Amino acid sequence: MHRPRVGHIQFINCLPLYYGLVHNNVLLDVELVKGTPTELNGWLLEGKLDISPISSIEYCRNYKDLMLLPNLAVAADGEVKSILFVSKVPVEEIDGCPVALTNTSATSQALIRIILRDKYKASPKYFVCPPDLSKMLMEADGALLIGDDALRILYDPPRGLYLYDLGKEWKEMTGRRMVFAVWAVRRIFAAENPELVAGVYRAFMRSMEYSIMKVDEIAQAASRWENFDAGFMKDYFVSLKFDLGSTYQRDLLACATRAYELGFIQEIPRFEFVEV
Repeated sequence: MHRPRVGHIQFINCLPLYYGLVHNNVLLDVELVKGTPTELNGWLLEGKLDISPISSIEYCRNYKDLMLLPNLAVAADGEVKSILFVSKVPVEEIDGCPVALTNTSATSQALIRIILRDKYKASPKYFVCPPDLSKMLMEADGALLIGDDALRILYDPPRGLYLYDLGKEWKEMTGRRMVFAVWAVRRIFAAENPELVAGVYRAFMRSMEYSIMKVDEIAQAASRWENFDAGFMKDYFVSLKFDLGSTYQRDLLACATRAYELGFIQEIPRFEFVEV
């Protein structure tokens, strides 16, 4: 039996989980595969990973092949900081303009379309491209950035641009939390290896609990590796929610329902969790 192939988002937002995995020596028991959210989505669905974070919209599209790990997500209750819409013009003026969407995210692509349509009554001309803001804004009036690319813009905002936090925009529009990614396991793998999946899950939860207690330490470490000060990093980690309790499930279902109504997914998903 091979070690479980476990995906890891190569963004700072998953540093707390990774930090705890290192501390608890879990990396000896799994084959950790790093990538962008889009890359991990594909690898999990192709069977190249057994367990991985996956964009919540991609889980909704493929829920029949996957099962969720309980209580694990990348979510926000309002401001998320690392998912930004950056615009040359006020968002109220973006209707009909070209908008560049980063190719590193699936959930955020759907979310910005929903927000611009429902909140601002805007229908821009969307296209997908790599996340390079200067190149994006050479061809577009607005750009969607996520992860570390968005954090760098938030930390040192370019002059003359408008920044919109998608977690905050969603909260203002709906009153709901936003779940950007969930942790899932391939349904076949879960059926054949229930104890192995449960062991990985317990390791994740121990790692997350450890990291919550050590948030100051993790923020200091991150500030040594990245061009962000420790205070900024701590504020960011505290703003993230790694929960998938009943409230977050209801809010994810509400988002999925709206995505279904707009044709972004083909059916409203069921949330099925592995027994751990």
